[in-house]
Amino acid sequence: MSQSDRGLRRLAAGTLLVAFQGTTAPGWVLSELENGLGGVTLFGFNVADPGQVLDLTTSLRGAGEPVISLDEEGGDVTRLAYHVGSPYPGNAALGAVDDVELTRRVYRAIGSELAACGINLDMAPSADVNTEADNPVIGTRSFGTDAELVARHTVAAVQGLQSVSVAACVKHFPGHGATRVDSHLAVPVVDVSMDVLRARELAPFRAAIGAGAKSVMTAHVAVPVVTGATPATLSGAALTGLLRGELGYDGVVITDALDMHAITKSVGLAGGAVLSIAAGSDLLCLGPLPTYDDVLAIIAEIVSSVRDGRLPLVRLEEAAARVAALRSWAGAPEQNSAEQSSVGQNVVGLHAARRAVRLTGAATPLVEPLVIEVDTPPTIAVGDVPWGVGPWLPEAEIVRVKPAAADVAGLLAKAVNRSLVVVVKDAHRHHESQDLVSALVAARPDTTVIEMGLPVWRPDSAAYIATYGAARANAQAAVELLTA
Repeated sequence: MSQSDRGLRRLAAGTLLVAFQGTTAPGWVLSELENGLGGVTLFGFNVADPGQVLDLTTSLRGAGEPVISLDEEGGDVTRLAYHVGSPYPGNAALGAVDDVELTRRVYRAIGSELAACGINLDMAPSADVNTEADNPVIGTRSFGTDAELVARHTVAAVQGLQSVSVAACVKHFPGHGATRVDSHLAVPVVDVSMDVLRARELAPFRAAIGAGAKSVMTAHVAVPVVTGATPATLSGAALTGLLRGELGYDGVVITDALDMHAITKSVGLAGGAVLSIAAGSDLLCLGPLPTYDDVLAIIAEIVSSVRDGRLPLVRLEEAAARVAALRSWAGAPEQNSAEQSSVGQNVVGLHAARRAVRLTGAATPLVEPLVIEVDTPPTIAVGDVPWGVGPWLPEAEIVRVKPAAADVAGLLAKAVNRSLVVVVKDAHRHHESQDLVSALVAARPDTTVIEMGLPVWRPDSAAYIATYGAARANAQAAVELLTA
């Protein structure tokens, strides 16, 4: 391979954020990092404990200069605490409190924890304005339904992360909040006028850019007024025209995971990679599914597209310059912060969760409590993160049921002469959950219902606790309120 060929391949590899299975880096990742690979995205299956993550990131840095990223939003979407649940409430809880200094403190604590593990990019915060209550993928990941509220908390989150030299990645541009389709599965459409888009979806991104956000993540969402039927991730009108041009953004543009069906079922993984770079993205997050063979095929397709004129070389060089500037800004990982300790994290996280939790009605004192947790299928973005109140109510009997298969009569019989607590998650999106809760409350008006998603639907009676999220901190705050 000639020197120019090696240089081109290095530029192509430099656009990729790859993933891998396991808690140590495979040889191919280390080898590709030596040859210019852009970096990695870590997932829950890469995490055992903070010490192991630091060992992993240290080995990655020993092979190259990688961007090391993961999704640590707090709340439902966590990677470092994937196996136990996050000690921080998520955006919906922070938006409900509406204290921007608290949001800044929470994200600074998150950033401190990431920096201590050697991570220099957080795929957060979500800047989506969640105007569609039935949104299957955003929900509690959003600060709320009001664009101005979302904008001010997005700025606070960016400032909190970047104050400890962890780059923020504001997502999902140009907005995933008004959708009823999960882009993991298909292409959602946000069919609004340009005036509505500017006033609502774009407002938090404009504010984040003004606050110096180091990166922005694209959405696999079609916005007909801008992109036609094309997802924004593949649209030059969205990434170059709107984001770079109108909003004046010159930081790193990162794609949402390209292994989502919105891309793979339309233009394919390698094809989507080329189209997205051409549209204006700088780093391609591949997601957890692509193999090393897929990575090699993507690199080869990018190289081929430059040679045959589909992708200008200057576009790759521009991406490389932006990513280099990001690496230079991040520098060495920050490992000295009072908030990085587990005690500090728990203090700020639990404090925020306590301020967010809301009780309507009067919860009765607990007597041999029976807790019925209504099973809710996890979204792909969240994954199978534990949730529920069990860890904080050791004296309770916990029963988790699938709502369609629940034996209402049997549950009520088990609850005779006992306190009944029913825990749900996003009941407004699941009619079977609503039916089960309504049946239990009708028979037992003294039931306490804990909603660990968005508090959109509630039964006509019963004490009702809204946590605005299912993180570990949210659960503890709810139980404290229940047992006060």
